[in-house]
Amino acid sequence: MSMFAMPGAYDRAITVFSPDGRLFQVEYASETVKRGATVLGIACDSGVVLAAEERITSKLQDSSFMWKIFQIDEHIGAAVAGLSCDAHILIDQARLYAQSHKLLYDEPIEVETLTKRIGEIEQLYTQHAGVRPFGISILFGGVDRVGSRLFWTDPSGAYLAYKAWSIGSGGEVVNELLEAEYKKDLALDQAILLAIKCVDKVLEGNIEPQKIRLAVIPSTTRKFNRLGYEEISEYISKYKRAAGR
Repeated sequence: MSMFAMPGAYDRAITVFSPDGRLFQVEYASETVKRGATVLGIACDSGVVLAAEERITSKLQDSSFMWKIFQIDEHIGAAVAGLSCDAHILIDQARLYAQSHKLLYDEPIEVETLTKRIGEIEQLYTQHAGVRPFGISILFGGVDRVGSRLFWTDPSGAYLAYKAWSIGSGGEVVNELLEAEYKKDLALDQAILLAIKCVDKVLEGNIEPQKIRLAVIPSTTRKFNRLGYEEISEYISKYKRAAGR
C-alpha cells in the first residue's frame, strides 16, 4: 500500500489533492451514490426511458410520490441516485437553465448543453473551501434535434454520453444486462420492458408497481410523460408473461 493511501488531513473541510493525486471527498460522494437506489436510462431510436427502483420505507408512505425521476423541460427528464436533498438543488438549477435558454434563444435546450452546465456546478463544489461535493449522480435523458440522448454526471462534474446506463447500488449488475440486451432500434415498449427487467434484477422479492417508477420521452412527441400506476401494472404483467411467470 502506498505511504500516501490514508486520507489523513486530505478529507477535511476543504477538498484538496492528497499527495498521490486523490480527492477523498469526491470519492466519498461517489460512494454515497453507490449506496443509493438503482436508476437507469435507455436511449433508442424510438425515444428515451428512465426507470428507478422505489424503496418504500413505511406502509404509511404515499406510493404515488416520485422522488428519483424529475421532469426538467417538456423534452428532458432526469433520474438521480444518491442524496435526494442534494438532487433538488441541481434539479431546480437544471429547470432554470432550460427555461432561460428557451427565453433567450427561442428554442429548447439540448440535453448535452444542460448536462454540461450542471456538471460545471458540481465541479465548482469540489474546489471551494467550506463546501462539499454533491452526493448524487444524475442521468439526463431527452429527445432534442440530435435525437434521443442520455448523459451521466458524477459528483466530480464529469459527464459522459451513453446509449443505456445505470447508477446506484445495482448499477454494475444492470449495466451487464444492458450490455447484453440493448439494441439501438428497440421500440419504446420494448425499452420499457427491458427497463422493468433491469429493475427486477436488483429488487428484493417480486417486482410490483409500487417498487418501480417509469418515465418516457417518445421521439415522436418529444414530450416527457410519467407512467401511472395502472400503466406500470400493465407493463409488468406483459414482462411476467414474456418471462413465463
